[in-house]
Amino acid sequence: MTSSTGSYNYKMFKYFNRKFKITEIEPPQDVKEAFLRFSNGGTHMGPDQLRLFMAEHQGEPTGAAASEADRVVEEVLRTNFHLVPIPNPKQGLALDDFFHYLLRDDLNGPISCQVHHDMTAPLSHYFIYTGHNSYLTGNQLSSDCSDAPITRALQRGVRVIELDMWPNSDKDDILVLHGRTLTSPVMLVKCLESIKEYAFVKSPYPVIITLEDHLTPELQAKVAEMATQIFGDTLHYPKADFLAEFPSPESLKNRIIISTKPPKEFLESKSAKDKSLFSPTGTHSSEDEAGGKETPDSTSEFDWSESDQDCEDTNANQTPEYRRLITIHAGKPKGSLKEALRVFEDRVRRLSLSEQGLEKAASSHGTDLVRFTQRNILRVYPKGTRVTSSNYNPHLGWMHGAQMVAFNMQGYGKWLWKMHGMFRANGGCGYVKKPEFLMRQGPNKEVHDPKREHIVKKTLKVRVYMGDGWHLEFSPTHFDTFSPPDFYAKVHIVGVPGDNAKKKTRIIENDWFPVWDEEFEFPLTVPELALLRIEVREYDRSEKDDFGGQTCLPISELKTGFRAIPLHDKKGEKYKSVKLLMRFQFV
Repeated sequence: MTSSTGSYNYKMFKYFNRKFKITEIEPPQDVKEAFLRFSNGGTHMGPDQLRLFMAEHQGEPTGAAASEADRVVEEVLRTNFHLVPIPNPKQGLALDDFFHYLLRDDLNGPISCQVHHDMTAPLSHYFIYTGHNSYLTGNQLSSDCSDAPITRALQRGVRVIELDMWPNSDKDDILVLHGRTLTSPVMLVKCLESIKEYAFVKSPYPVIITLEDHLTPELQAKVAEMATQIFGDTLHYPKADFLAEFPSPESLKNRIIISTKPPKEFLESKSAKDKSLFSPTGTHSSEDEAGGKETPDSTSEFDWSESDQDCEDTNANQTPEYRRLITIHAGKPKGSLKEALRVFEDRVRRLSLSEQGLEKAASSHGTDLVRFTQRNILRVYPKGTRVTSSNYNPHLGWMHGAQMVAFNMQGYGKWLWKMHGMFRANGGCGYVKKPEFLMRQGPNKEVHDPKREHIVKKTLKVRVYMGDGWHLEFSPTHFDTFSPPDFYAKVHIVGVPGDNAKKKTRIIENDWFPVWDEEFEFPLTVPELALLRIEVREYDRSEKDDFGGQTCLPISELKTGFRAIPLHDKKGEKYKSVKLLMRFQFV
């Protein structure tokens, strides 16, 4: 295919040309009317008028609008005219300039890029961006282990990195791999060095390393030595054996903290009272991670661990340094779930459940989960049968206050897009303050019941005007060999079951610049946990519709008014040019 001014030419069967006109992109009618209103019917919108538009129409805080208006005018004119100095900035923006400003997601994006949640509460008050088997490059059974996916996760803003530690064949060094599988190992020291280098490139808030420990006490001591040498002053040391309350993200800025089970010998030294909390057995195996059976509702004694086969009996004082590094004490339930979810006044801890374990717990112990997660940390991980590194719906965990909903970050799909969307909130720092209703207790210590039906709190109105940018990033025949693409947009609400909804625009045929101009309404009962998922597809009559971009946004943080919505590829990487122009209103 060749293009000429004003048209696209597609060649069919080597002999016939199909010519399609290029329709010049122009502002939607709503944009024109807003321009006329705020420019007082003039040909240009000056900085003061733009300031009024930003405050009244876009809902920006007055102070932010005042500080931004001059910068926006200068930036848009400089970009449009490619001149320095820019021509008469005091005159302001013409309609086309104004339209280009609205399409700039760096100037007019849908959510704030700044951290704005209270970061001084305990860690248990936050959803935390959490990875599962963070070292795997692909599937759970045979892919390579590497520090590369750890680096990518940290660059995206992930704050919890999981490492599975195993002895090497000579029992004198530590490997990271998915145990009892064919995954090729990577050296622990390499993983730790990469964490040190990339921990805070995206966010200054703490990185938590969760260790699945299959080591002898001698190798545990070596881990402590490695971590101390590599992380230096960035490594956080807890001040007590047990924390009565977790520290805050603010107090742990630029710090690395460790979460794992305490060593067997430390547990054996505790009193009988403590043995009701911590098992006297050794480190756990990866049986659950590989799909082993859990028994969260059995009546046997609650036990933090799974197996002691990887440890040898030794004197308690051989691993004091390793124990001293553990800030968040961890374990899995084995026995009565009611006992596992006990809340203690004098100590906090982390509990791990598989996604099936969470489903069982949610069906019978929903309020116990909410009460537990108000002070303690709950980690949820994918079931062992997800050998392709697929993921699961994270909302069940979030509905019950689970802070660490662990995901396989190396894959892609709608569940991972939802995870990306949740953690675009709060400036993408990796910590999102949990809704107040999950943290409240009534006068009789009653807590939120996730099964309770909710009333509609607000309605979100979403208008999808148009799309732009595909012609700059895709070849002319990427979507269709013989004609321009036929785009449509899907708009979903994903959240608690009562809020889930799906809408779809009509198909715009043979146009690289689709104009839909359609509006949808979504009633929301729990907007605090709702996400707006947007996906563009290209209609194909004979095969599966082609993917044209996606994004997911936290509804609690949506800015109102006209907004430029950048789209991302299947892996969550942002396209350079592809975007939608949309409008959001809450009624």
